[in-house]
Amino acid sequence: MEGRMQAKAQFSDSNRRIMEVDAPPRRVYQTWKGSNIFLLGGRLIFGPDVRSLVLTVCLIVIPVIFFAAAVCPQLGHEYHSQVGGWVASVAIVFSAYILAILLLTSGRDPGIVPRNAHPPEPEDIGESSNLSDWPGGQHGSTSLPLTRDVLVNGVLVKVKYCHTCMLYRPPRCSHCSICNNCVERFDHHCPWVGQCIGKRNYRFFFMFVSSTTMLCVYVFAFCWVNLKKIMDVHECKLGRAFLKSPISGLLILYTFFAVWFVGGLTSFHLYLISINQTTYENFRYHYDRKTNPYNRGLGQNFIEILFSRVPSSKNNFRAKVKEDSATFTSSLSMGHVISPAKMSVDLEMGMKRQAVAREELEDLHSQIGSAMGLERCGTEPPHFVARKGCSEIASDIEAFAGEFGMENGFGERKKIERHTNDGS
Repeated sequence: MEGRMQAKAQFSDSNRRIMEVDAPPRRVYQTWKGSNIFLLGGRLIFGPDVRSLVLTVCLIVIPVIFFAAAVCPQLGHEYHSQVGGWVASVAIVFSAYILAILLLTSGRDPGIVPRNAHPPEPEDIGESSNLSDWPGGQHGSTSLPLTRDVLVNGVLVKVKYCHTCMLYRPPRCSHCSICNNCVERFDHHCPWVGQCIGKRNYRFFFMFVSSTTMLCVYVFAFCWVNLKKIMDVHECKLGRAFLKSPISGLLILYTFFAVWFVGGLTSFHLYLISINQTTYENFRYHYDRKTNPYNRGLGQNFIEILFSRVPSSKNNFRAKVKEDSATFTSSLSMGHVISPAKMSVDLEMGMKRQAVAREELEDLHSQIGSAMGLERCGTEPPHFVARKGCSEIASDIEAFAGEFGMENGFGERKKIERHTNDGS
């Protein structure tokens, strides 16, 4: 009985493998090696800290709701006109625009460089590799150099090799440790939007922080207008006006502190755009003693960053993964790559296993024959009968034969035995 259960377990494992092969092909986002979170079938890509996006949305929407529901009606009542409705409408539409820009910033590919399936060959690296940074490179090691020299606008720039993505990063590219991706023109990873800021979404990030700054100024200004009108109508001082419209006072304090944050970011990134530099470059390199190879002048820098065409993504997250690619990806996730030599060895070992299986099948078949003969003669040992019946052994061998694709041979032998038994 135990052998029968083992044979069934092996047969079920084989069925499971067949089902995995026949399963529908997976898509790129389902086998993605980064730490990203995908939504809507791979149409939206976020960073692993996408939950912070909820807090960012609340910090924008909730103050606008209080402004439109409490301050604007009071403003219209004080002025005896529809000005409150217009002020509220502008705030709501502008907030919707900011949320759309926020989604474009956090929900799209920031410029991820696709990973290599295998490291580049040493002979493909070229003469521009920096051998001094090559561990053991001067002693004939087959390791890859850590850096390469690339010419950018007449200036020699070093690019590093990424061991995770198995590629030499393009200039201005860096590996984000949070998203676990190499990102082109990497600026920084922003926790407020839950995404890396790179070549494809930097423009939208700047539009987001600058628009949020303008919204803060807008709410701040009209809250002051409301308090000033209350002071004029009721002929009171500022303290009493705060008591008559406490929401206006709270929003003034809130927007005052918020504008220092988003306004400071806007000013800092205006400076970076003017010199065509990223936050990462500004904090790490500073270009103190070297010429910035990317600075093309004030006008050209603004045109390149804010008004040029956004490059297409290098990744199609909804594309179907080929079977061989999926096999290769699974081998990479196990920490090794199956070489052609290794595949030939595995094939040879598989053929040997089949030969051994056939021999085991012959032995079991002979045991069945002897068991049947003993049973007919009444001389079968008692312990053999107690352990397993002939029908159970036959079913075990049938399952075993089905596992190795030998059902036809087993069926023919079974017919011969039946014919012999009938003749006897």
